Amino acid sequence: MYNIDLVDGVKEDNGGSSISNFLYPSQELLPDDKEMTIFDHLEELRQRLFISVIAVGVSIGGCFAYSKDLIVFLEAPVKEQGVKFLQLAPGEFFFTTIKVSGYCGILLGSPIILYELIAFVLPGLTRDERKFLGPIVLGSSVLFYAGITFSYMVLTPAALNFFVTYAEGVVESLWSIDQYFEFVLVLMFSTGLSFQVPVIQFLLGQVGLVSGDQMLSIWRYVVVGAVVAAAVVTPSTDPLTQLLLAAPLLGLYLGGAWVVKLTGR
Repeated sequence: MYNIDLVDGVKEDNGGSSISNFLYPSQELLPDDKEMTIFDHLEELRQRLFISVIAVGVSIGGCFAYSKDLIVFLEAPVKEQGVKFLQLAPGEFFFTTIKVSGYCGILLGSPIILYELIAFVLPGLTRDERKFLGPIVLGSSVLFYAGITFSYMVLTPAALNFFVTYAEGVVESLWSIDQYFEFVLVLMFSTGLSFQVPVIQFLLGQVGLVSGDQMLSIWRYVVVGAVVAAAVVTPSTDPLTQLLLAAPLLGLYLGGAWVVKLTGR
């Protein structure tokens, strides 16, 4: 009994020390940067927020100038299936172009937002944490855009084809332009965010909260969780779209778990 308690105590100490080292790193691990007061940090935060807002605003303005081309591009998944889009209220198409420009502007301005965020957080990171910053940022960006591309190329056509085929021969497909883009944009961005699973796993592994072996040991629960997450993320209710999203989510989780394991965590 004494030995078991001793082992549990050692495990507890190891887990606690990992979190403690992450929150309160030793002075030797900290970089030799200039110290700043709280007011200096707030001023820097204000400047970086201002730059981010300006960047997103300029991106939205540029996207609005080409909003009709963007709308034609996003209509492509169902145009060949004979779907017609209607403006059901005065100004509906105008507000739809603003919505599309807003989403695309945030997408184009996200690299600048990410850069400003990194520049603000970087002085507070230790030398070891800075080594992993580049791979994390690069991996997160690649996975986000990969998720959006996967949604546009696979998920969106599959979901829309299901709805068109289901209604074929009974009703004619005349869709509201606003509701269509609400569906497509939410699906694309939610898929991009859901593709961040490996990044979250890597961060948890570096902090020491979860090991790669522990992540792999719960794969059965992950299968159920991936299906549930796909059902929540996708705005459609058809099972095909949910399965098409659940499969890559499961693959990303297993890949992230192996990355954590191979990095020695």
